[in-house]
Amino acid sequence: MRARRERGLRIARLLEKKTPVTLEFDIDNRMGDAARDSFNVTAEIPGAGKKDEVVMLGGHLDSWTGGTGATDNAAGCAVALEVVRILKLLKLEMPRTVRLALWTGEEQGLLGSKAYVKEHLADRETMTLKPEHQKLSGYFNLDNGTGKIRGVYLQGNDMMRPIFESWLAPFKDLGASTITIRNTSGTDHLSFDAVGLPGFQFIQDPAEYSTRTHHSNMDVYDRLLPSDLMQASAIMASIVYDAATRPEMLPRKELPKPEPKKKPGEKEKESESGQAAVSGAGGFGSPQR
Repeated sequence: MRARRERGLRIARLLEKKTPVTLEFDIDNRMGDAARDSFNVTAEIPGAGKKDEVVMLGGHLDSWTGGTGATDNAAGCAVALEVVRILKLLKLEMPRTVRLALWTGEEQGLLGSKAYVKEHLADRETMTLKPEHQKLSGYFNLDNGTGKIRGVYLQGNDMMRPIFESWLAPFKDLGASTITIRNTSGTDHLSFDAVGLPGFQFIQDPAEYSTRTHHSNMDVYDRLLPSDLMQASAIMASIVYDAATRPEMLPRKELPKPEPKKKPGEKEKESESGQAAVSGAGGFGSPQR
């Protein structure tokens, strides 16, 4: 249930004075088997010399119903949009195309990003690769709330360590220096990592994410931290620019083996791409997004 603050406070005052309060609800629930279409949102800045090669960034548009989805994940979407705005405003020439993606259906199981990957990049069940698989350099995701960027999860790709060390070096004074080999789970970078593509989620300050706002009715605009979002936007813009202008594509892990769809009732197992729920270094991670 959600109520306006003023009405909630009035109820609280009445209860404090031992005055009985009666609430009346009009609930209209509907269930059906009809398929409902949903959509990802994509936009891009075309590359100047290698425009068929792509660097992607994004967050997810959908949210839980308790609040308004401010930290999960309007914050990540806002940062991703700001990254593209910064790169456009500065008129920086980038050889590779920069593609923004705002995903649907993340909360139902990464449905939007999985659908995009299957249509454009690879089929996880068969590991049949599409031509675009060879042209995607990497994907960068932000979906850990409103907190500052403190580093990045390598998802087991230690070849990226010296690259991220170089990219994050200018931001040490902003507190972004942690690089962990660990995986983190529960958000859209996994769809890319699962088919052998470089996909990364940033480590962020907790900022009450797991303790107050995550999937709760307190996930509202008031919980956003503007200065933290600005810090994240600056860092993410720099990293996307670095990836788009790097002479080589980003290094990749070995391609995973096919993972056929599980039969009904079959026990879930951790995939070979390392999608177990693991907290990041220093307690910044959260196993659910």
